[in-house]
Amino acid sequence: MTTQPYISVKELCKIYPNSDTFAVKDLSLDIEKGEIFGLLGPNGAGKTTTISMLCSLLSPTSGKIIIDKHDMAVEVNKIRKIVGVVPQDITLYPKLTARENLRFFGNMYGLKGKELREKIDFYLEEFGLINKRDKRVETFSGGMKRRINLLAGTLHNPDILFLDEPTVGIDVQSRLVIIDFLRKLNSENTTIVYTSHHMEEAQGLCTKIGIIDKGNIIATGSPQQLISSHTDCESLEDIFIKHTGRQLRD
Repeated sequence: MTTQPYISVKELCKIYPNSDTFAVKDLSLDIEKGEIFGLLGPNGAGKTTTISMLCSLLSPTSGKIIIDKHDMAVEVNKIRKIVGVVPQDITLYPKLTARENLRFFGNMYGLKGKELREKIDFYLEEFGLINKRDKRVETFSGGMKRRINLLAGTLHNPDILFLDEPTVGIDVQSRLVIIDFLRKLNSENTTIVYTSHHMEEAQGLCTKIGIIDKGNIIATGSPQQLISSHTDCESLEDIFIKHTGRQLRD
């Protein structure tokens, strides 16, 4: 008897209004519980659209998404209770302090009182921001905002975490803190699905990779499997270029 993948996507399509091309077309993939799945692709390949559909922020044109045996088309509220979302754009309120932002997002997830206060202080300490907790977010550096943005999507300990470019445009130190945090979450059985342009980062972090281009998955496997199956490639970046080419993308 075969078990159903934790996340199952079948023939997923998305075409935006007033567009004559598919952003995502006939995309199918399976993600197992406990994996760190990296969705990699050039600009415009369909990464953000795919992530947005998987976390129910965007409705598919057609296709099926099953998460933890729940059909998104009919049980989306059950799915939303078990997922966390960290979008590429910073979703914080700049005029609020770090602690006020996290309190707001914690309340949205049903957290409150002493439990929420202790959790906020614990994570701010973990992320090296405890001394900045009462400072307005508008005064923060890009790396600090990214760290708070990540915390806002994980305060409720989601079973599945979707992240779109969580380390884009930040310093090396902030990236290392975020990657270590994601590894820790994963060790506690959080399934992680994320997009990235950082090939070396994805090669070291992900248990499975999906390369997407022109709205479809064109290669999948662990980083080691993908590299070993291409004798002319020595790294994930080589694999990526081999499948997507060197042509510049907008």
